[in-house]
Amino acid sequence: MFDVADPAVWIALDDAVRHRARSSADGTWLPAWQRTEQGLTLTDGQLALGLCQRDGRIREWALGEVAERPGLLPLVVIRCADWAEPVRDRARTRWAEAVTVETAVALAPLALRIGIRYRGDFALGLIDEVLRSADREALLPLLTHADRAVRRFAHRLAVEEGFLSPAELARGAARDEDTVVQGLCAEAALAAVAEGDADDDVLEPLLAARNPRARSAGVTALRRAGRGERAFGFLGDRAAVVRACARYVVRQSGGDPVQWYRRRCAEAGDAALSAGVVSGLAECGDRRDAEVLWALTSYPDPVVRARAVGGLRALDVLDVPRLRALLDDPAPGVVREATLALVLSARMLDDGWLLERLAVERARETRVSAFRLLNAHGGLVRLRAAVALVDDPDDKLRHWARQSVQRWHPTADVPRGAVEVGELLGRARHLFSDHVLKRRLWEAGLSA
Repeated sequence: MFDVADPAVWIALDDAVRHRARSSADGTWLPAWQRTEQGLTLTDGQLALGLCQRDGRIREWALGEVAERPGLLPLVVIRCADWAEPVRDRARTRWAEAVTVETAVALAPLALRIGIRYRGDFALGLIDEVLRSADREALLPLLTHADRAVRRFAHRLAVEEGFLSPAELARGAARDEDTVVQGLCAEAALAAVAEGDADDDVLEPLLAARNPRARSAGVTALRRAGRGERAFGFLGDRAAVVRACARYVVRQSGGDPVQWYRRRCAEAGDAALSAGVVSGLAECGDRRDAEVLWALTSYPDPVVRARAVGGLRALDVLDVPRLRALLDDPAPGVVREATLALVLSARMLDDGWLLERLAVERARETRVSAFRLLNAHGGLVRLRAAVALVDDPDDKLRHWARQSVQRWHPTADVPRGAVEVGELLGRARHLFSDHVLKRRLWEAGLSA
């Protein structure tokens, strides 16, 4: 009737039967109870209902009938965390009698879910004990299980018991999609590598991994392996954590990563430049590198241009006229970075120039950028921009603009009694109740 391998199904069955017993008095399984008194045997399905009943006496009785019924062990695991002590004790006795390596592997996913419950750690504790005494082959299905919680449990156990070689740990760190497993395997693989004795079977999977956590571990291991020169190849990695580890290894090997970044960025016209190199220069350079980054804001690759603008912001280099020109860049990433750099200096920008960029025919990223900067202006400028977009066809912009109007209050730079404020609020009166609108007008020195 259902997928018995899915832990969620057993938990749902237990909840559903308990709810039915609470809301219905038909006692679906009670005829079977009466038949047992006449010497008849319950089916697994009927007994499963008994194991889930709301009445603890029934659950306790049903646990006495589960011997030699392996199909019902998932419900025994659930009952190991039962709120009623007699039921809980009998379930734990049954589970201790029935648990084997095979059942431990099969029911580990369910036990992990039950383990988070109050008094729910007993079943998982026995599974942990059994698997630690088993051979490594028994654990392999759990190491590749679809549930990440199961993989974490299995890898932690395998690391503690030494079931996996450094090379297997390295491959696990490179292959698994879960960051916890990646970190666990990478750290264990490196810990097993002696100083100056790194095997290619360990290093290469880590260095070639797609996930940054494994790559950064591999790069860090290059110093211990005496291969620090290879770290230069990771100074321009796409991930910041890998670049940081590469810079550490390069410095420990006597190199200068800053000079390497500067040389690569200065030679950008003669060779292809990766975005990671630009970010690396901003991460470890200083304001003397600003002109190099400004030159890269016209680089053909839009990702490089965006990283260059982000680098200028990281170095706290602000040139409003030059950054303003980048708001019209065709690449959305460049526009976003320029906006972030300008938002704290929004009042230095011409609000009329920004209002022109709210026009519907403009690119969406340009319109979002212009509204963000106008919103940061505050005061009357913010109200003008928000009211202009209250009926905009773009759903997100329209919602943002309406929220901005509703949250607007006159600031000290808004002249009291300004007629324009009354006109703008009048155009957006459908966003306010009568009381709130009167309050806003009163705050602005106007009458309703």
